[in-house]
Amino acid sequence: MSSTINHLEMTSRVDFRSSKIPAGLEMRKVFDPEINSRFYREVGNKWLWTDRLAWTNEEWSRWVGREVLHTLVAYFEGEEAGYVELEMQESGSLEIVYFGLLPGMIGKGLGGGMLTMAVERAWEIEGTKRVWLHTCTEDHPHAASNYEKRGFRLFHTETL
Repeated sequence: MSSTINHLEMTSRVDFRSSKIPAGLEMRKVFDPEINSRFYREVGNKWLWTDRLAWTNEEWSRWVGREVLHTLVAYFEGEEAGYVELEMQESGSLEIVYFGLLPGMIGKGLGGGMLTMAVERAWEIEGTKRVWLHTCTEDHPHAASNYEKRGFRLFHTETL
């Protein structure tokens, strides 16, 4: 089975189009490898995220311990809702490495608001000149449209 991977970018904060943030939705920055590992598994299970499944605790600690990584956990009405990993890269590029909702939070209208909060935070990080991400045909059916509604534009497509 082939998969199409779409790479999208936002090259100016001016291109950003926010969504309404639902009442009760908030994000907090965390520094805990166990949280990243747990969210990666719980959020990514349905979407076939596999590249980190074999990571050891030490690998998670190295990943999370880097100054260039910002992990944000979303909470809705006090309950964990999802997470995002933002990684500052060379030349001011900031990648949204992972973004997703926990299975029990899908369908509650949180995706647009959560992405809005994540992109706002990405542009607040010193040195950000470009925000980019990739999504594929195995991701949530509304993922790509959510990114595009926020102002991301396609810059590369590949088929695996």
